[in-house]
Formats: sequence, C-alpha cells, structure tokens
Amino acid sequence: MTPLTAIVADDEALILAAVVRHLEKLWPELAVTGQAKNGMDALDLMEQTSPDIAFLDIRMPGMTGLEVAKKFKGRCRIVFITAYDQYAVQAFESEAVDYILKPVSPDRLAVTIARLRQRCRAQDPAPLEQIQKVIQLIENRDPPDHLNLITVKTGDELQFIPVARVVFFKAEDKYTIVQTASHEYLIKTPIRELADRLDPDRFRRVHRSAIVNMEKIQAIQRSFTNQMVIRFADTDRKIRVSRAYEYLFKAM
Repeated sequence: MTPLTAIVADDEALILAAVVRHLEKLWPELAVTGQAKNGMDALDLMEQTSPDIAFLDIRMPGMTGLEVAKKFKGRCRIVFITAYDQYAVQAFESEAVDYILKPVSPDRLAVTIARLRQRCRAQDPAPLEQIQKVIQLIENRDPPDHLNLITVKTGDELQFIPVARVVFFKAEDKYTIVQTASHEYLIKTPIRELADRLDPDRFRRVHRSAIVNMEKIQAIQRSFTNQMVIRFADTDRKIRVSRAYEYLFKAM
C-alpha cells in the first residue's frame, strides 16, 4: 500500500517543528513531504505534491489556511492548526473537520491521527462540503486578531508565554528579547512582525527596536539629555523612547 503523504504549514517555526516531530513519533508511516511557513508556499507545495493530508495554520502571512483550503478545492483532507479557544473549536468540531489547538498537544494530535486513519481505511473522500461549512463558520466569527502566546525554546523544551506577562520586546543582534517580570527569553521573530500581530491597545512601539506593554509601565522620566525613558513595575530594566514616538506620552 502506498504510504499516505502530508504537508505541514505554520508561520511559527517552533510550532511547525513540533507538529512534524509529533507526527514522526505518533504516525511514523505517514510521509511528511513538505513544510511551509506561509500560505503561498503551502499552496505551492500542495499543488506540486498533491498530499493526502494538509496540516494548515489558520493565520499565516500572505494567505491564510482558510484561503489555501479554498483554493485547493477539497483535493485532500484538511487539518486546521488554530489558536481558537476550546469553545470556538467545538463549534466546527461538530462538522467533523479535524483541528490542532495551539499549543500543540501530542494527546490531541493522537486523536486527530486516529480520525484520519479511520477515514483513510474507509477510503472516505475528503469532506469538501463540511470543510466549506467550517471555513464559512470561522470567517463569520470574530477571530482573535492579536497574538496571545509567544513560543520560546528553553533547552529542549518549548514554553508558551502569554503576551499579557510580557513587559517589553527589544531587538538585539539577530534576536528579539522577550522580557517578563522574572525571565528574559530570546526569539527570532523580528520587532516589525510582532508590531503587526500584537494588540495595539496594550502594546506600543516606542522605538524602532522596542515594543512595550503599556499596562506594565510604572513611570516615564527624562534623562539628563532630555530623552524619555520608561521604567516598569516588574523589572529594573528600562527602555528609551525615540523622538519619533514621544507623541504617545504627550503629557510629559
């Protein structure tokens, strides 16, 4: 029997790696023939390799997983990777479409694999009509527009840091510092990308290399050179405000 094939697409490198790693362990006979970090690359992979299964992140730059699923017209089974909360997921789980809830759980992925194996053994066709219902349902909801979790790697572990705990993000060399009250983490996501994905009501860019959590600010002071400096309640570290962003603090 020809082995089943799959592609995996997610713009978060650590999530992408975790899904592939779990698939290799939980479903070793499945051949993962390609990986993509955005919707356009995912669609190209699907067109080139015609996989049996596509694991698609719902929110990706360039083209969403929903748009990719639409364009591929039900030619393979779709598993959505999503950051929706459990209650939102239940709304489309009833339509019998599989999903992985972030952060990726091996136990939940094992359930998805069991469902896919059953369908493949029964040679059920890809549920195009059901997928279309799910896509319409998700598009009609108010999706979470903003980033809620930051994925960081510490040693051999992946940790998921709620953005509400982040004091500031600061670009440094090839990395971005994620500063919480008690820890400093490093990620590769650039500041400009974070600026597009964070809630602007909570996070503000105050320098081309820094984004701060406005709720964590304790005070703003002027340095001896008359430059604004932000002090925080949760850490002794400070962030300078560039002249271009001083308008955010007009009362100073």
